[in-house]
Amino acid sequence: MTVTSQRPALVDLVRTIVVVLLAVLQIVVSALAGTGGVGEPIGVVARDYATPLLAAGWAFAIWAPIYAGFLAYAVYQALPGQRGRQIHREIGWWLAVSAVLNAGWVLSFGAGWLPLAELMILALLVALAVVFGRLTRQPAESVLERVVLRGTVALYTGWVSFATALGTAATGVWVGLPGTGALAAIAAVVVLLAVAVIASWVVLSGTAVVGYAFAAVWAAAGIALNDPPAGVVVAGAIAIVVVIAATTRRLTTAGNPMRAAWG
Repeated sequence: MTVTSQRPALVDLVRTIVVVLLAVLQIVVSALAGTGGVGEPIGVVARDYATPLLAAGWAFAIWAPIYAGFLAYAVYQALPGQRGRQIHREIGWWLAVSAVLNAGWVLSFGAGWLPLAELMILALLVALAVVFGRLTRQPAESVLERVVLRGTVALYTGWVSFATALGTAATGVWVGLPGTGALAAIAAVVVLLAVAVIASWVVLSGTAVVGYAFAAVWAAAGIALNDPPAGVVVAGAIAIVVVIAATTRRLTTAGNPMRAAWG
């Protein structure tokens, strides 16, 4: 066997190991940050820079299935029969980058460096959007892949789509913009409805939309039920209805409803 023919296999092996290590790393960083072992807990910092877009504490429980799904995918893509698949070659390094960005976001937000955290989460959204987009090009090969890859990426992307808006609002308070009052409430309504429209467009044009839509609805509910101004509650309710309506339309008009729903 020549060096040239060995190289793809070696690159695949390195990629799979990196993804596994980073999947574990982001869980460790999140656990340390959540207990105050590294910086302040995320929730504490978020409340220090509260805005009408602050989600209720229970909403952040969605990170548990996201991290679990990411770890499950890391193990799945490391299996001997999976390492050389083209789909993993197209998205593996992007997911590795997403893990680094996630850990960086957690650390910078916990340290109170909100502008840096904002850059991290924006880059994270871009990385996930690339992966989500590439997964729409080809169907899953098994139910397992639908669950640990398509489902995880869809859920993750949907949540980060809204989390980016929440982070942007908190960063605004950090730089001196008002976090309360009529102006903050109006801005929150506009942002929430804009994110809902974008989420609906993604649902109408993508695959694995159930996971994405669930995360979007979960985030909107977390905001609306966190005792914000009345306008934000109404906007949150509208966002939920719009995303659910778009999801229903996508699933009933898709040529392959199973693929549209689960990837």
